[in-house]
Amino acid sequence: MTYGSMKVLNHFSWIQMKNKRKWTFVALTLTVASSIYITWPVLDTSITPCSALVSEQTITPIINTNHLMVSAYKDNRFKGITRIIGIVKRDQLQPLYCIFCCHHSCSKGYLAHIDMHSDHFGYPFATTDLLCRSQPLRNATHVTISTHADILENQHQSFLPIRNKESAASFPYTFTVCVSNLFGGYNNVLQFVQTMEMYKLLGVQRVVIYNTSCGPELERVLLIYKDEGILEIVQWPIDRFLNPSKGWNFPEHPGDLHYYGQLATLNECIYRNMYRSKYLLLNDIDEIIMPYKHVNLQLMMENLEQQHPGVAVFVVMNHIFPKTQFDDSGRFKLVQWQSIPGINILEHIYREPSREGVFNPSKLIINPREVVQTSVHSVLRTLATTVTVDPALSRVVHVREPLQGSLTKDQLHVDKRLWDFDLISKVDDVLRKAGLLMS
Repeated sequence: MTYGSMKVLNHFSWIQMKNKRKWTFVALTLTVASSIYITWPVLDTSITPCSALVSEQTITPIINTNHLMVSAYKDNRFKGITRIIGIVKRDQLQPLYCIFCCHHSCSKGYLAHIDMHSDHFGYPFATTDLLCRSQPLRNATHVTISTHADILENQHQSFLPIRNKESAASFPYTFTVCVSNLFGGYNNVLQFVQTMEMYKLLGVQRVVIYNTSCGPELERVLLIYKDEGILEIVQWPIDRFLNPSKGWNFPEHPGDLHYYGQLATLNECIYRNMYRSKYLLLNDIDEIIMPYKHVNLQLMMENLEQQHPGVAVFVVMNHIFPKTQFDDSGRFKLVQWQSIPGINILEHIYREPSREGVFNPSKLIINPREVVQTSVHSVLRTLATTVTVDPALSRVVHVREPLQGSLTKDQLHVDKRLWDFDLISKVDDVLRKAGLLMS
């Protein structure tokens, strides 16, 4: 394991004065490339001095195991337990210990509760909550998971910062979209920009993307949106640690972990944004949760809240718009977009009909403060109720390969909802800023 993305904090050296019970403090700055070292001493016999590495990475191995830590959050809903989102090998469970640190001390470890998520689709590794049910240090700032309770045995185990230490009742954003994964050099630039601009028109203020890899043109577009302030990019180098699957079905798409860790990133996004956004939209990059009777998400959610008070999870049904079927008029077959990589969603106005008795995958709008664990198409644990949204109010516009490829245009539904929004000039502006479109 390397610690290339870590930087230096202070190294504290403590000297006990001869024949005296008090301690004298000497503060030194230790310049050690690629690591954060913090040494904490204490007098309490239940606490031990420690020299801790503080991780700044999004994926941190647990030493002497095949397990991984992602991030740590104080969960104020459950008497302040600390929830560490992790990825564990299902057939190698073992006793694991929580160890807390703050600016002056580290606790001895005690057993973590291992809460494996029920959805893992048969893959060897599963998203798992590692729960630390008590907090020996009142002002703990960092936590780690270890195979040893003794902190002195963990000199090389990295600690994670504890986030969400304080709850909040108001939020800087109303709508945030969580996009679980970009991988395989994803470079669907045109559809990405059209989708981002549609999000903005619908009232989304923040998009969080977990990026394993993307193409060079899309990388330029990502930076445009990051500089604009709407996009948060979370680096997700899962392929450095595991052999992730490129699909969801284990026999068909073998690997260590379902779909590049999609379940881990969705759950991480919930806790990351728990006190930053009133609502989260959990959907893929090629999907848009579209209101059909309201001009934006705000008005739609106000209506849904009136109809369904107390509901925290709104399930929106998926609808496929085959990328193989094009609008005959050619209205949006624009010359300036011909050289841009990706799909032009405005050309695809034909929607597959729903099928009786066939599972139709859905996507979610949630109140993150009422959700404990989620899967892709439904929540696994919630503190409130769930409702399925009437497709007349909202449906997922999903432009992709057809699922009912034998159907002709006459057997598909015409759906021009995307045409109700002025996207062309906005998309052109972003492409021009990215240097992909000439004036």
